[in-house]
Amino acid sequence: MHQPRPVSRHIWLCADDYGISPAVNAGIRELIAGGRLNATSVMVAAPFLGADEAQALARLNTNEKRAAIGLHVTLTAPFKPMSAGFMPTCDGAFLPLAETMRTAIAHRLQPHMLTVEIARQLEAFEKIFGRLPDFVDGHQHVHLFPQVRDAFLKTVAEIAPNAWVRQCGRANSLRRLHDRKALVLDILSMAFRRRAERQGLATNPAFAGAYNFSPKAKFAKIFPRFLTGLPDGGLIMCHPGFVDAELKSLDSLTTLREHEFAYFNSDAFPKTLAEHGVALAAAGNNGGAA
Repeated sequence: MHQPRPVSRHIWLCADDYGISPAVNAGIRELIAGGRLNATSVMVAAPFLGADEAQALARLNTNEKRAAIGLHVTLTAPFKPMSAGFMPTCDGAFLPLAETMRTAIAHRLQPHMLTVEIARQLEAFEKIFGRLPDFVDGHQHVHLFPQVRDAFLKTVAEIAPNAWVRQCGRANSLRRLHDRKALVLDILSMAFRRRAERQGLATNPAFAGAYNFSPKAKFAKIFPRFLTGLPDGGLIMCHPGFVDAELKSLDSLTTLREHEFAYFNSDAFPKTLAEHGVALAAAGNNGGAA
């Protein structure tokens, strides 16, 4: 049996997709209230971020800041642009992820329209929450793509310069060439980090949380791997929540969200943190970003 270690690292555990459905929102809020998460990333372009859902999240920080709240910039289907005239689209929605990536690599996106859309989402966040986000990242990592990253970083630097931005490169000790998805994120993040530094924007020192979203995935066995080698201030992405009809209509990641919620809400989660000498960072700190 592993013994607890002295705390040597404080990390960020960020639940993505707040706003995608009422059930996901409720699950994320429950984990924040229980001290099991210290960050969440909000989709203002999603259909389930009304005033009530935003206020319920903001109230968790009333007496003390329990969670950093960021903007999850959304630029892929089935979600729709918030700015008028955004192109390219498909049936009024953003392009699907694979097509967005191909179009970005071919430099066939429209930089001005990207800038306007990202600015519109930042402005919507400020209107809903009465302040700018603590950090900014991208749904499905779209903010790392060519063309998108330049518009993303330029717009964040102009509108929310005190926010840190998520890079998705792993710590050197965690890099494994056979993990294709994580390797792609490593490569994309190298250029992203350089550009963020030129814009004067802080980034998280390392990233973890990517895995094969297969129905057979055993999250309780996967999560401890994310902690190995993750430095102080590192960020782990997660997607906990409950499943409802609204989620099923918008996203293919369903029951795994409940598996993640169950793990973070279990006794095993804090024990795993203790065994690795890890604690969640205090949300009042600015992300531990560098």
